[in-house]
Amino acid sequence: METKILLENGTNELEVLEFIVDGNSYGINVAKIREIIQYSPVTPVPNAHPSVEGIFMPRDAMITAIDLKNCLQRGQSQPGGLFIITSFNKLDIAFHVDSVVGIHRVSWVDIIKPGATVTTAEDGISTGIIKINGKLIIILDFEKIITDINPETGLKVTEIDALGVREPSEVPILIAEDSSLLRKLIVDSLKKAGYDNVIKAENGEEAWSYINHCRGLGNLDEQVKLIITDIEMPLMDGHRLTKLVKSDDDTKHIPVIIFSSLVNEEMRKKGEELGADAQLSKPEIGNLVKVIDGLLSK
Repeated sequence: METKILLENGTNELEVLEFIVDGNSYGINVAKIREIIQYSPVTPVPNAHPSVEGIFMPRDAMITAIDLKNCLQRGQSQPGGLFIITSFNKLDIAFHVDSVVGIHRVSWVDIIKPGATVTTAEDGISTGIIKINGKLIIILDFEKIITDINPETGLKVTEIDALGVREPSEVPILIAEDSSLLRKLIVDSLKKAGYDNVIKAENGEEAWSYINHCRGLGNLDEQVKLIITDIEMPLMDGHRLTKLVKSDDDTKHIPVIIFSSLVNEEMRKKGEELGADAQLSKPEIGNLVKVIDGLLSK
């Protein structure tokens, strides 16, 4: 089953694939999916993480298979079902699921932040919940699942050390990132790189509200010199935020960097069409600082 993103640019919508694991409904952003294939036997890896089923080669590339049932603390999956092969953070990973239900087109506004509705096991690896026809679908945080299994795939914070001693800068940078952990890591990394004046927003809507607040006070150019945004965020995603900024005469001069695990070839085209000044995949925190340096020196 090949997947194809049909969404227009900057509409604040996403397509969520609903799938089943152990009788429960979960979701993944279709933009992360490369393809869906039938389960095939895998080769176990010695001393691997308990959630790693093994490796296999559906074509010419070796892919790691992850047991999603084990990640959700529901036991071990049996042979059978499907592999959802994903591509994000420059990684190709297969997630073992029981079955696929279908694709739902939803707005980021309709995604509820996780809370008491999800169990403890799911709370840490859930980015949101959607309600479709009276049924709750938990959208899983696949980046966190992978980082928990192999921390080396996360933000390369050590890249900041390689930049050496840098002069402090008070240039105001606005960052929109819904993950509190990633937000802290990015802010800490920027501060380590000398950028001390970072304004934090939990999503695109909060960032856009801050921009309009500064505009109302008449000091926008003093308060926001550059914007860094994730793509996947509740209420308003990064593509919608980029579109709003770049289609407004008062704000289109502000550089926008899309910093997301979803920066692949197709998503890069979307970002370019919306006017993003730069796009980077999330592990590249060292490159992010270099790009910021370049955009602010123009």
